[in-house]
Amino acid sequence: MRRATGVSLAILAGWVCFAHAARTQNSAASLDITARVSPTAARPEPVRQITLYILTKSYADIAKEVEDTDVIPPRNEFIDGLKVSKELKAWLKAHETLDLTAPDLDKLLKPDDIIHTPEFLLAYQHANSGGVTKDIPKPKYKDADKETHPEKYEKDLQTYYTALKKFIIANPATVSGVELELNAVNPETKWTLIQSNQRKHVQKMAPEVAQTKYLVAKVETDLDGHAFLRELAPGHYWISTLNLDASAGDAHVRWDVPITVQAGQAFRLELTNLNATDTLAASGPSAP
Repeated sequence: MRRATGVSLAILAGWVCFAHAARTQNSAASLDITARVSPTAARPEPVRQITLYILTKSYADIAKEVEDTDVIPPRNEFIDGLKVSKELKAWLKAHETLDLTAPDLDKLLKPDDIIHTPEFLLAYQHANSGGVTKDIPKPKYKDADKETHPEKYEKDLQTYYTALKKFIIANPATVSGVELELNAVNPETKWTLIQSNQRKHVQKMAPEVAQTKYLVAKVETDLDGHAFLRELAPGHYWISTLNLDASAGDAHVRWDVPITVQAGQAFRLELTNLNATDTLAASGPSAP
């Protein structure tokens, strides 16, 4: 009797294990992916041997997460940190540009900007020095008088400013070329470097964060651009190429495609130019 009971328990335990395995298998989903890219004016081509990452978070959001750890300072805060005059800082804050070497800078500069901003005044004086500009007013104030004869210095300075303002108004073409003298104080160079360093940081760290914190699985496409993943738990995922391009001819694309997988579902997904997050194609003329 005891032996029969033992056999029954063993059979029951086997059925329990079998039922649990069956439920697990039935609850898992499968993912069938086909990746194709269409070059300009050509048929779609399979994307061969590219790694696709199944993530629990959008790669775009992961990149934003990394970016938020290396925040670029606000524009005005950046300007406050520049080693330039307070007048130039005020001018930069009042204008959208940071590039003082832009060819159209002269269109933004008013006579008062040139006269009352030391960097602009010095650039204007250099651009029109050496006999290049006829009849330009010359300063009569002397730096030595600033301490010994401050009233005379201030009077001569204001006389020069008044004469120079009238000259600039009468000769607006003399402002052209000022940007060539502002390379040394151009904040655009430093601002561009800050932005470039942040982009490099994100490009380096985002793939690492994606694979260490949010990676569920990864698969590689075969020579037909096909990849298959079995036993994927139900949930919300993103199929991503991270920061790598899938290429065909002149087309280069990246994917960050959201999917929702249900229990026991055989999910099919086609990756094409249409659901790519970034699509780049050659901008040059097509071959004849």
